[in-house]
Amino acid sequence: MLLLAVMLSLSGCGINNIPTLDEKVKSAWSQVENQYQRRADLVPNLVETVKGFASQERETLTAVTEARAKATSIQVDADTLNDPQKMQQFQQAQGQLTGALSRLMAVSERYPELKSNQNFLALQSQLEGTENRIAVARRDFIQAVEAYNTEIRTFPGKIWHSVLYSDMPIRENFEATTENADQAPKVEF
Repeated sequence: MLLLAVMLSLSGCGINNIPTLDEKVKSAWSQVENQYQRRADLVPNLVETVKGFASQERETLTAVTEARAKATSIQVDADTLNDPQKMQQFQQAQGQLTGALSRLMAVSERYPELKSNQNFLALQSQLEGTENRIAVARRDFIQAVEAYNTEIRTFPGKIWHSVLYSDMPIRENFEATTENADQAPKVEF
């Protein structure tokens, strides 16, 4: 009975705070690493996606321009109507323009606004979101370290630390280690 009373009184006095806070520190750092990994995975894929959309649109517009130039370069007159070869060239040029315009219409139907600008805005939004997630994860880690370090340096945590958890050191807080970490990264296409 005395042992049960001692265990109950110890459970309410913070004996478990240090390992609990230590696990929060570890978890918070894992989240920081998770967000770094998200950025490492996301940015190249987003850049390639935007490049792909921009390329598709550029190719479609180039095809329309070239087909239009070719179609308008072939003049139809009375002589052309009697020349099956020239008529075939004219029809092929018009067919190419029709095909290019169909692709352009498909692009514009799928993307009511020309998508490159929208894709760049989406890329920018994703990058901002990723950087914000990293900042939040760092902030959470800093707060977890602060709570842990405060617990092992103040009463009664200091007692429990010296008696039971002396192998658990004070944690170092987040510090930017990358050169020029205070500058935003450049994204190049």
